[in-house]
Amino acid sequence: MEIEVWAIFRALLLLSVANGAPVIAKKIFGTRLAFPLDAGAPFLDGGPVFGQSKTIRGLLVSVAATSAAASLLGLSVGQGALVAAFAMIGDLVSSFIKRRLRLLPSAQAIGLDQIPESVLPLAVCRRMLSLSWVDVAIATGIFIVGELVVSRLLYAMHVRDEPY
Repeated sequence: MEIEVWAIFRALLLLSVANGAPVIAKKIFGTRLAFPLDAGAPFLDGGPVFGQSKTIRGLLVSVAATSAAASLLGLSVGQGALVAAFAMIGDLVSSFIKRRLRLLPSAQAIGLDQIPESVLPLAVCRRMLSLSWVDVAIATGIFIVGELVVSRLLYAMHVRDEPY
């Protein structure tokens, strides 16, 4: 089985845009237009469903930015939107689990913070992105390491509020 370097690179770029656009939007807009996806409603355990940092703005910015990036990378706007949507669903899954574990908002959970938001879109969009399962595994590993490094850089540059 041949590793598709361009396909992995393209997938990583899309994942980076999908997951990074909400962070940049938060830096630019602050709390403006930041309506929580869960509307502040509690879950059965009394804790938040997702928390205040998961917003409609973040979701929309992620889909729009990733759609634009996809078109620059030779994919359709719809393909970019699909990658972003599944990256955001993965992010919501990890946030939901973190809330059930009673972790504080923005608390670091290595693996849980990166795996759902990378594996889910890569697995669902695997064929569309011309990725093999080996490519998905490689891209996920690179994403995890890259996200940990880039998050700390963005924190040092005062773009992120937390270093993770």
